[in-house]
Amino acid sequence: MTNFDHPPRILFLYGSLRERSYSRLLAEEAARIITAMGAETKFFDPRELPLRGQVTDSHAKVQELLELSQWSEGQVWSSPEMHGNITGILKNQLDWIPLEVGSIRPTQGRTLAVMQVSGGSQSFNAVNTMRILGRWMRMFTIPNQSSVAKAYQEFHEDGTMKDSSYRDRVVDVMEELYKFTLLLRDKVDYLTDRHSERKARTPDSQ
Repeated sequence: MTNFDHPPRILFLYGSLRERSYSRLLAEEAARIITAMGAETKFFDPRELPLRGQVTDSHAKVQELLELSQWSEGQVWSSPEMHGNITGILKNQLDWIPLEVGSIRPTQGRTLAVMQVSGGSQSFNAVNTMRILGRWMRMFTIPNQSSVAKAYQEFHEDGTMKDSSYRDRVVDVMEELYKFTLLLRDKVDYLTDRHSERKARTPDSQ
């Protein structure tokens, strides 16, 4: 039986530091939508996060990111497409989240939705890269995704998204993420229980 006792906890990461960042505006619109569905949402602000390797993981911003990742049941990654791929801003955040910290896996078993914005025609390069990263980080990436072309045309001055087929897709993505997160909630331990990891914990077993 699925556990609906508390709302899904969703973390949002975005890939731009611009004052009017469309990847952040898209993430904020998505957060409003899934919050209205009943989810609890938090954002990580990537400003002041050092480059991976510059400092140790005891740095305050790194610890904040790791704690938010551990808090989350699902995540949403939103990136501009830059030179046909995700931005270094988003990749740096993901680089700081390892597959394992002691006995804790910061992303394994969490659901993931991917979204991108483009300044020109619609593209799927960034979301495809994020799917690869999600798989590598052992997350359950939902089938649906959002790609917003000519993003500068798709938002009101106050940052909210204009009514369009692009926004309809964002609603679809958030609804799907909400459902997958709830449905997988009580099954994550079973689905992520792997032979190789059990063997590593008990090296004498065959």
